[in-house]
Amino acid sequence: MDAFYASVEQRDNPELRGKPVAVGGSRQRGVVAAASYEARTFGVRSAMASSVAIRKCPDLIFVKPRFEVYKTVSQQIRSIFAEYTDLIEPLSLDEAYLDVTAITTQGVTATEIAQAIKERIKLETQLTASAGVSYNKFLAKLASDYRKPDGLYVIKPNQGLAFVEQLDVGQFHGVGRVTAHKMNELGIFTGLDLRQQSEAFLTQHFGKVGHHYYSIARAIDERPVTANRVRKSVGSENTFEQDLMDESALVAGLQPLIDDVWSYCERTSIMGRTVTLKVKYADFQQITRSKTLLGVIGNKAALERITIELLTSLLPLQKEVRLLGVSLSTLQAPDQAERGQLMLNL
Repeated sequence: MDAFYASVEQRDNPELRGKPVAVGGSRQRGVVAAASYEARTFGVRSAMASSVAIRKCPDLIFVKPRFEVYKTVSQQIRSIFAEYTDLIEPLSLDEAYLDVTAITTQGVTATEIAQAIKERIKLETQLTASAGVSYNKFLAKLASDYRKPDGLYVIKPNQGLAFVEQLDVGQFHGVGRVTAHKMNELGIFTGLDLRQQSEAFLTQHFGKVGHHYYSIARAIDERPVTANRVRKSVGSENTFEQDLMDESALVAGLQPLIDDVWSYCERTSIMGRTVTLKVKYADFQQITRSKTLLGVIGNKAALERITIELLTSLLPLQKEVRLLGVSLSTLQAPDQAERGQLMLNL
């Protein structure tokens, strides 16, 4: 989807249309969750600090996120996908891989399917989507970003290698800013540069993921589209308007995060055994502390107790805290919990 959260807000509020919009908090310590294309022309991007965004675009309009609305629209879009294929691998609320191989054997092309899906999304949601069509996931992802917004780009089998070699490595899905910088320091700037490196060289400098970089530089990606991906964790975090040092303030800051995590557990009936506390200090140093139990955590009080125990293990603090996060992992569905250890109601 194109600028999904921001586009939903502009759709639902005509006064926002054509204006630079950021979904997120406008406070000094806020973060932009999504930016409209009007805002992007000023250099505003998702994950950017709100203070930086407002300097780049003084007329930027901040809108509080409405995640329940975004989820509802996402479900509409997923239902459209399901009319074409069962092989749907969601990446987020606004993005998914679709394997349409089976349909293409019936005389319709993947490009025609992508165009039809785009038109259905526009008709039913009044929002635009961009599609990438290719013979593997890596290339399809690159293609989907290539003609945004409202784009449709196709990379055929005889075009994959040439397409990859002319891109900057920073444009590769899965190569973040830090990795791109490291590649640049090694003299790797384009896909062609990357392809000229041996697998041993890439593994030496990037570890196990070096094999993946070796493959995608050759337009090779054997990963299948995996339907119904299992969620590995659920979490919530918050950057505070002021750095915290006092224990009572930190405990208070944890409460809404614990509420968010447990709300997901109640809504889905999925429980977990591992609680992780994330702490980012004022100097941006980040640490985590975790505890794994034999059985799943059976109520919010147990989650709260374990989280506060993890926080207490860090006291007394030597420096102020900028951010706290709480997550629950080693997730299990109700039937798994019943077959395994008893639920722990601590």
